[in-house]
Amino acid sequence: MFKAFLIKYAEIGIKGKNRYLFEEALVNQIRYALRNVEGTFKVTREQGRIYVFTEGEFDYDETVEALKTVFGISGICPVVVLEDEGFEKLAGEVVSYVQHMYPDSHATFKVHARRARKTYPMDSMELNCELGGRILDVCPDMKVDVHKPEILLTVEIRKAIYVYSETIPGPGGMPVGTNGSAMLLLSGGIDSPVAGYMIAKRGVKIDAVYFHAPPYTSERAKQKVVDLAKLVARYSGPIRLHVVNFTEIQLYIYDQCPHDELTIIMRRYMMKIAESFAHQDGALGLITGESIGQVASQTIQSLACTNEVCTMPVFRPLIGFDKQEIVDIALKINTYETSILPFEDCCTIFVAKHPVTKPNLNIIKRSEKHLEEKIDEMMETAVSTAETIEVE
Repeated sequence: MFKAFLIKYAEIGIKGKNRYLFEEALVNQIRYALRNVEGTFKVTREQGRIYVFTEGEFDYDETVEALKTVFGISGICPVVVLEDEGFEKLAGEVVSYVQHMYPDSHATFKVHARRARKTYPMDSMELNCELGGRILDVCPDMKVDVHKPEILLTVEIRKAIYVYSETIPGPGGMPVGTNGSAMLLLSGGIDSPVAGYMIAKRGVKIDAVYFHAPPYTSERAKQKVVDLAKLVARYSGPIRLHVVNFTEIQLYIYDQCPHDELTIIMRRYMMKIAESFAHQDGALGLITGESIGQVASQTIQSLACTNEVCTMPVFRPLIGFDKQEIVDIALKINTYETSILPFEDCCTIFVAKHPVTKPNLNIIKRSEKHLEEKIDEMMETAVSTAETIEVE
């Protein structure tokens, strides 16, 4: 029945003369999302509309699920496409559509005709009245409600005629790649995949850094992070994941620095290394999953100490969220079940029993002076020996 989808967008519509750039980016993301879906698709942009046309057989459910991962889409409307063969033919098709979609319905409805092709012999109001009357003739249990209808039946008169009444919610946001790129510090926890998803939703292309600590963390822990990157990549597009061997640096910090400062100092060197990869990949900022007060390293004082080592902006989309709000998004994007698998990452292995919650930056810097003899060389080694995985 449905051979096309009308793609609705929200924020893109308020752009000015450069709106076509965002529309083209959205078209490209749709094509990418549909590349592995069963069927043949043609994505077009015409007169402020984006359509996905299908050719031959296709998997409807799989197509809709793929479109629901494309940032920039606010709504997906399965559309019946009709040739203009006169009003009587159109009326018959519209009535058949209503009978098929809403059999035995007692719902209220409204016909919303849009006549973009002004040469059509009937205007919008005439179409609304005539088509509404034909529906009532065949479906007497339905009633018209022009203010708050349960069914809004849209009929668009363009080169072809498009009929639809269902809008499947999309993820919203902006097309990925329209707002630069950033580097995500990705762990095996719940928060960082959600943070990556939320920044990608604003049109940012993301890559990621994962800090691995063999033999204290297993290959299963690494695979868990790769799996999380794959789940985020369903929305963000391909992710370049840098896997950094962080064991020697962690052990060195553990031996040389006060144990209550371990988490903050390790976090500072993680940020330095992540920033190195950000510069390497042309990213313009870092992304973390931190939320104020969630753990010792995420108090205001701790975040200030962490930020001090960075020269580029650090984006923290979860900063004001509580844990349940983060979990809810993780469940929505299907990362939660993977995140709670019992394979620990390096952040949970070297944890002080009583970490400092209000670190003093001057004291932290004084402690880091014990690392100066070897730490720069160790960081260079960690960056140069990192494994890079292309995740799709």
